[in-house]
Amino acid sequence: MFVRMLWFATIILVICTAISEAQNITQCTSFCGDIQNIKFPFRLKADPGNCGDSKFQLDCQNNRTIISLNSRKYNVLEINYEKYLIRAIDPGLENQSRNCTSFPNYFTTNYPSSSTFSDSDPIIPVIYVNCLATVNSSRYVETTFCGSQNKTSSKSLRYVAIGQGMSISDLAENCTVEMVAWASVRGLSGDNASLSSIVGALSYGFELSWKRTFLCRECEASQGSCFAEGDGFTCSHRCYDDTGMDLPLPCSIHYYGVLTILYGGIVVVSLLSFRFFCGFIFLIALIVYKWRRRHLSMYQSIEDFLQIQSNLLPIKYSYSVIKKMTNKFKEKLGEGAYGTVFKGKLRSGPFVAVKMMHKYMASGQEFISEVSTIGRIHHVNVVQLVGFCVEGSKRALVYEFMLNGSLDKYIVPQEGTVSLTYKQMFDISLGVARGIDYLHRGCDMQILHFDIKPHNILLDENFNPKISDFGLAKLYPTDDSIVSITAARGTVGYMAPELFYKNIGGVSYKADVYSYGMLLMEMAGRRKNMNPFADHLSQIYFPTWVYDQFNAGNDIEIQDASEEDRWFVKKMMIVALWCIQMKPADRPAMNKVVEMLEGDVELLHMPPRPFIAPRDINVGDVIETILDV
Repeated sequence: MFVRMLWFATIILVICTAISEAQNITQCTSFCGDIQNIKFPFRLKADPGNCGDSKFQLDCQNNRTIISLNSRKYNVLEINYEKYLIRAIDPGLENQSRNCTSFPNYFTTNYPSSSTFSDSDPIIPVIYVNCLATVNSSRYVETTFCGSQNKTSSKSLRYVAIGQGMSISDLAENCTVEMVAWASVRGLSGDNASLSSIVGALSYGFELSWKRTFLCRECEASQGSCFAEGDGFTCSHRCYDDTGMDLPLPCSIHYYGVLTILYGGIVVVSLLSFRFFCGFIFLIALIVYKWRRRHLSMYQSIEDFLQIQSNLLPIKYSYSVIKKMTNKFKEKLGEGAYGTVFKGKLRSGPFVAVKMMHKYMASGQEFISEVSTIGRIHHVNVVQLVGFCVEGSKRALVYEFMLNGSLDKYIVPQEGTVSLTYKQMFDISLGVARGIDYLHRGCDMQILHFDIKPHNILLDENFNPKISDFGLAKLYPTDDSIVSITAARGTVGYMAPELFYKNIGGVSYKADVYSYGMLLMEMAGRRKNMNPFADHLSQIYFPTWVYDQFNAGNDIEIQDASEEDRWFVKKMMIVALWCIQMKPADRPAMNKVVEMLEGDVELLHMPPRPFIAPRDINVGDVIETILDV
């Protein structure tokens, strides 16, 4: 008796639910502006909660039907229930003009879509381009841009182009991307290279299909496999024979009596729980995917044409442009371990320094390190990377031009070289300290240079210092205090001792602090730190001699120096002695170094002895080491 009553109640519940859903579908018909028949599966935001499907929710704002895609709002132009299509448009493109091209409200490199909708006809990008010179290309259609966006230099020209199939090499020289809009291919008419055709495509908007989402939702809810067949979709399930054997054959779902409906309800609840679990896993996977997309390699980001912004990323040049820029490598500025530097000139006027990497470095880590680190840095004390070249075995780096060259020729003045005052030397040392501090703390990743030395400090026309040559640099998370390296890296004489002797401490940003201390000592003393030909044995290793002088209460004698000059020199030397401490833990961080240099010299106290004294080592070994270097 109880079982019969349960069957009867279940039948009534199923029938009532079906009737209620049918009534909801019939009654939930609404309208907004020009869209008059908004019905299942769509619903307006203001409709009752039992209307339509929440995945297909629209909104009515200012008498316009709005659809949200990836947190962006688009105006709905048409809903075709027979073909399962919805047509929408960026609000900024709805009222196009023959005299000018309107700007979209949204600049996005991904076409408007979501998990609920997919593109019907191919959706194509329309690129808005601003050029400083006339472009002779059938892909570019000259136009004017409507509204405030048209207020630009009279020398600039505006173009639009169909961006489908374009790559970074197709972007004309002296041209920048201002905006990207999206339109359906169906909206194109006639010649794709005509302004009227492009404007027509923008005005038509883009079409999205909800066919698969709508037809497959019930199939997938019952763990079926939904696949296309003709104009529709077929739902396939695995079924079982009388023995319980799993048959890998498609079959339809059969309902055997009311008991099956009862069990089906239990299965549906289980499936909903399973779908929630799968949805959670999918959400986690999506978050991880999005995070990884944001951390793609520098090369992939630059190669993506729609992401190019010349004021934020280094420009990729062809080798032919590099040759033209340097006048076929006519004027050589210098040569280092990784390449030869030539003077060049951009078409826009500024001079640049072009480093051509040696062929044996063509595919090396040095080039990748240089572009991936300095390419993301913008600081007054770090040299700016203007662009780069990757073409076959050719590798080139294009930097801003530094008129006064490298610092090494000013530490020990050479014939014909301007002699810098101690105040200038101090200002240079302070600028370098600020630059290194920015590398360590000012970026989203910690950048360790590993090669701070006079040759890698460049001076502009006003003798402002800029750190250069990031071939040995490494990127680490900002919370990494100790980092791992496979081999010692740097230049002998400036390398921190922990790079050789692992027992004194781990490698960290303190390695750059040590290199800076050695540089600072040379700048203060106007001589190399190691001089095997010094008049006195105690002066072979200059930092130890300086420490002994200060520790004995003596001042460093400086010829023709004012009281202010002595103040600068003493401050630089004491700070340098702190930076070159043997143990990394005893060295200050670079922000502390900046504070010490900016503070009063009287407040500085002497650090412990920085290194072993020359008398404790074999002088012959020192001389042999220096000569080998």
